[in-house]
Amino acid sequence: MTPTTREECVALDAADPLAPLRDEFVLPEGVIYLDGNSLGALPRGTPGRVADMIEREWGQDLIRSWNDAGWWDKPRTLGAKVAPLVGADADEVIVGDGTSANLFKCVIAALGLSDRSVVLGETGNFPTDLYVAEGAVALAGAVQRRVDPDGPELERALSAGDVAVVLLSHVDYRTGTLRDMPAVTRLAHEHGALVIWDLCHSVGAVPVELSDSGADFAVGCTYKYLNAGPGAPAFLYAARRHHATASQPLSGWHGHARPFDFTGDYEPAPGVSRFLSGSQPLVADAALEASLDVWAKADLSLVRAKSLSMTDLFLARAAEVGISSVTPNEHARRGSQVALVEPEEGAGYPIVRALIERGVIGDFRAPDVMRFGFTPLYLRHVDVWDATEVLHEVVRSGEWRDDRFARRGGVT
Repeated sequence: MTPTTREECVALDAADPLAPLRDEFVLPEGVIYLDGNSLGALPRGTPGRVADMIEREWGQDLIRSWNDAGWWDKPRTLGAKVAPLVGADADEVIVGDGTSANLFKCVIAALGLSDRSVVLGETGNFPTDLYVAEGAVALAGAVQRRVDPDGPELERALSAGDVAVVLLSHVDYRTGTLRDMPAVTRLAHEHGALVIWDLCHSVGAVPVELSDSGADFAVGCTYKYLNAGPGAPAFLYAARRHHATASQPLSGWHGHARPFDFTGDYEPAPGVSRFLSGSQPLVADAALEASLDVWAKADLSLVRAKSLSMTDLFLARAAEVGISSVTPNEHARRGSQVALVEPEEGAGYPIVRALIERGVIGDFRAPDVMRFGFTPLYLRHVDVWDATEVLHEVVRSGEWRDDRFARRGGVT
């Protein structure tokens, strides 16, 4: 039941089994952080872990750390730690490179496994997905089409019989809509297409079951709900059944079967390691490892339940001041964010800026969406209540109309 008073929120937080994990994060005084869907908060263990990597592993042990500290194997050891968060086996996930590079690898690899030539994406997907797919199909001599994946267009497009690859976000970055991964994957496979899932807005936020869903490939970032820090490395999933036959285009040294033989010709490594390319960002890997150590203490079913409870509360409280949402009310279709629609044209950005000035941090996505992310490891119900109190005050007072809130920075 959704709480109706601040006291009820306090009681819910007192009984929250995830409450001890809040102490694992650095949270600035006077700030309610509702933007973890864009950049996660800093885990307390991260500075020490990064310092140890720099000062001891690099500073003292130098090149020996490729062996002694396991630097060479970090893409696989960290991938094994990400795997439980995405419902995969440890040998199906690697960490390294960025989301864009990994997505490019997957699109080209999937096209190579098919005799078809169409990459089917979604209208309004995050620009990275659209741009990378556009570049990949141009190089591969393929075609990109885009549809609304939440309506009948997806099945109609698949019925044409020429779709090689379906590329979709599991959670829509603007609306927070959660897609039915098993059903969509099954539909694509029934029509002879492979599926690549973008997990950037779902890993660490909602249950992900790549293996059980039959997914072919997936990519995701680690700096949002996984709290690995700005510029953190991404991850790539490739179903084991594709390991022997998939070929990715960035055939670098780290993806070679025997890199230290220094042969002149490329031979892909066995397993998911063939999706590696070059040297990995080991300082950033250390930050990711510190965050994954926190995640190892979390029960994902509790994370999901708390996420739904907090987003229920935020949606209900936003409606009290007449602000509507494009985020689905149905739990089965909702990620871990709420996307509010600006109450009048041009109001969204200044409302977000007015909230930030008062210590409630969310973000704005053009043309008209105010986004708020809910991160159960460090956010409380009482934070949600207090944030919506500020939202009420900002909207009712009209203070957001002050000219200073309309001035835009380079990042919104």
